[in-house]
Amino acid sequence: MPNYRRAKLPGGTYFLTQVTHHRQPWLITDIARLALRAAITHVRQKYPFTIDAFVLLPDHFHCIWTLPPGDSDLSTRLRLIKTFVTKNYGNQLEIQTEISVSRQKRQERNLWQRRFWEHLIRDDRDFVIHCDYIHYNPVRHKLCQIPQDWQFSTIHRFISQGIYPPNWGMGEFPDMPNTIWDI
Repeated sequence: MPNYRRAKLPGGTYFLTQVTHHRQPWLITDIARLALRAAITHVRQKYPFTIDAFVLLPDHFHCIWTLPPGDSDLSTRLRLIKTFVTKNYGNQLEIQTEISVSRQKRQERNLWQRRFWEHLIRDDRDFVIHCDYIHYNPVRHKLCQIPQDWQFSTIHRFISQGIYPPNWGMGEFPDMPNTIWDI
């Protein structure tokens, strides 16, 4: 079995990606958005974190979270969010795929990939690059023509707060190194 190691920096800022099981495109349905919002709100009560950037796509989401000082437990937060969605909304989502024997043994459902991808943000430039990646991702996936057209994104908050100009990402592809996991 692989020996996965995650970066753990108390109070760190992390870029992460979570994908649905078999890339099922259920995440932007009304019930899924409600479920994810409720799960995040619920988990943040006991395990606080700041959502710096977020984009929700049909079969995955990308986000940047900052943990409180002295806390490096990113995995528990994401596990609890996924569990909350599964237990409280799984039946309402009506995902129509078989649950494998392996998942049955672990008492898992068919909503999420088991693992997630994370990257510890190292500096301001790294933060900006990953925010740009998040906000431009719907265009890369051909879900919209310009980032501002995608409603499930913090780009709207970035523009209203003056972090991005109103025409950000229109007509030009933001500078993104190939070191960001391409999903």
